Amino acid sequence: MNTNYSDLLEMYKTMIKIRLVETKVMKLFEQSEMPGFIHSYIGEEAVAAGICFNLNQKDMITSTHRGHGHLIAKGCKLDLFFAELYGKSTGYCKGKGGSMHVADLDLGILGANGVVGAGSAIASGAALSIKMKNENNVAVAFVGDGAVNIGPFHESLNLASVWALPVIFVVENNGFADFIRTEDHLKIDKISKRAAGYGMPGHTVDGNNVEEVYEISKDAILNAKNGKGPTLIECVTYRHRGHYEGDPQPYRTKEEVDEWKKKDPIKLTEKILLDNKILNNEIINSITNEINNEIEDAVNFARNSSEPELEESFKDIYTDLVERDNLV
Repeated sequence: MNTNYSDLLEMYKTMIKIRLVETKVMKLFEQSEMPGFIHSYIGEEAVAAGICFNLNQKDMITSTHRGHGHLIAKGCKLDLFFAELYGKSTGYCKGKGGSMHVADLDLGILGANGVVGAGSAIASGAALSIKMKNENNVAVAFVGDGAVNIGPFHESLNLASVWALPVIFVVENNGFADFIRTEDHLKIDKISKRAAGYGMPGHTVDGNNVEEVYEISKDAILNAKNGKGPTLIECVTYRHRGHYEGDPQPYRTKEEVDEWKKKDPIKLTEKILLDNKILNNEIINSITNEINNEIEDAVNFARNSSEPELEESFKDIYTDLVERDNLV
């Protein structure tokens, strides 16, 4: 693997940003300042950073209940992001979506989704629109390992393969479907083997190695944009936090978590950059301080934003009917 240290540094910055944002969100939630449920992405940062570094603004993604990392890696605005998590009127979805339903169509973020596996079908539909419009873009569906047993996931892979759609299915195998270990709900040792049944390439990569994620997704995205159809990529990683904030985690031991933390994707990348004199402590502190300042500004924006008015409750729910003759 020929390392491009400039690209690696940018992906490292993205991972740091995700980690710091999630750490702040976690603290705000613990202080009862933030409503709803929080599903932390800490530990999985290399997947979002590696995949999204290959995407442009018009490329589209669908996300999951554990979707903050995807949104940040795709370039979401932190002030609107935090305002949405606070349920404020200035948020991405005017405070109606919260943590699990953030969307920004201008950035190609078709929305995080609390319905397991639903993003695979949405991304396939987006890929169909790309193909019908003859656009040189791609759609990426992020799903968890629990989604690979859901009907729409299989239907989406089949349709995407039959129609050679420009879509990438990224399975973040973090070891658990909610509270159930992957090996307890799957008979196969690699989720990527599912791809063979649909006639598409399948790859399993180290989801804590951002370079590996970047390289395999780069090839898959290029193939998709060149009309060669979909790819299934399994990224083996591990979530450092519980399924949700407050999860007592009786299904795993502290020793297991500590062992996986030795494979922390940020620390692994940081070591490469330090060993090759790309980073030093001064640069790390500068990166961290800059991001922390951006986060504090975003949090203050959210805190000072207004609550949604009651009459807003029924707005943006239904769209006006569009006559077929007016469709472009």
